[in-house]
Amino acid sequence: MYLRHTKVRKNGKVHTYWRLVRSVRVGGKVHQETVACLGELDGKGRAKASALARHFLGERTDQLDLFEERTPIETARVQLQKVRVENGRVFGDVWLAWVLWQALELDKFSRKVMDNGRENVSWPDIAMILVAARLCEPSSELHIAEDWYRRTALPDLLGVDPAAIHHTRLYQGLDELLPHKPKLERHLKDRLGNLFDLDYDLLLYDVTSTYFEGEAEGNHLAKYGYSRDRRRDCKQVCIGLVVTREGFPLGYEVFAGNTTDVTTVEEIVETMEARYGKAQRIWAMDRGMISEENLKWLREEKRLYIVGTPRSELKNWENALIDKEGWKEIREGLEVKLCPGPDGLETFILCRSAA
Repeated sequence: MYLRHTKVRKNGKVHTYWRLVRSVRVGGKVHQETVACLGELDGKGRAKASALARHFLGERTDQLDLFEERTPIETARVQLQKVRVENGRVFGDVWLAWVLWQALELDKFSRKVMDNGRENVSWPDIAMILVAARLCEPSSELHIAEDWYRRTALPDLLGVDPAAIHHTRLYQGLDELLPHKPKLERHLKDRLGNLFDLDYDLLLYDVTSTYFEGEAEGNHLAKYGYSRDRRRDCKQVCIGLVVTREGFPLGYEVFAGNTTDVTTVEEIVETMEARYGKAQRIWAMDRGMISEENLKWLREEKRLYIVGTPRSELKNWENALIDKEGWKEIREGLEVKLCPGPDGLETFILCRSAA
């Protein structure tokens, strides 16, 4: 979302009207859709913008006021040649992270499930710092503690002294948060669903991997396996991630590094169903997840799915591919055709790309 302005001349005067707009893709084109008209941002405009902020973020007494000065403005004479900047802080991105943290009610969640601890910095504050760093400048916990945090405005927003932030406490914060993973995922699912009106009718599932330098002897899941990073010399773990059609994460599970993708399907589907209930969802997966056993298992419980087929399946559809009838363009350069399967249990989607 972003602001756009329009200038209109009335009675010899030029008026500037502001709108909050967002980009929406329709087919192959991007259109600008007005979210809210903000007026001229005079007194009434500021009131509208404040109301809009309250609508998205909720009423909060600690929200910084962007549109009204809380104290009278005083003027002073300054000799510009004698002005210099010291201890500059990065503000915009961390302020946005802080606002999103509260909009998602992660502040309330973390205070509810995590103890403050006996240290000067509470676990909820540590969790917020970790999430803000991941959003604004992904890096190691050591870099966060020794460089990034002290360069930002977070010490002022959170009231946490940079001297109290050290990498050991940040690592420990991850350990404190991990046991609450299922509750956190349910909380985010509900909160994101309310904020963005998300649909959970289509779930996309895929597996990736991440490797470790060293022997990783303390990690029982670290194994040698198929490396997507082309590091067969390193132990790794596999990570299965489920996202919505909009790309919002719904949940993830970590598997041993020697796990094959096809063996994870039953576990991940049952885990998501146990957490969010059995609904008429459609599971979308690539061909690496598919076996006859998996398809049979999905059909037994009447689960819906869209899955990639083996490349060898193409030879069975040569005539349908050549036939010019029945093709439908779903976006520029991509056509599909629906064909009933030979056993009547499945429908095959033939796709062809002009590229």
